[in-house]
Amino acid sequence: MPFVNIRITNEGATAEQKQELIQGVTDLLQRVLNKNPATTFVIIDEVETDNWGIGGQNVTTLRQRAAAAKS
Repeated sequence: MPFVNIRITNEGATAEQKQELIQGVTDLLQRVLNKNPATTFVIIDEVETDNWGIGGQNVTTLRQRAAAAKS
């Protein structure tokens, strides 16, 4: 019974995109590991960008700096 947890920042993934992730991961586990899709669990957690850090900075700050650099 596989359990897959996908964590993404909450920057607008649509319901359709999330469904594609769920289906894709399920299909991959079935194809590669011969796992039963009926017992494959996929959870998508959406994390606020303030709560996701990279290189000592939160993603909110990194996005703001990237936008300012493009201006």
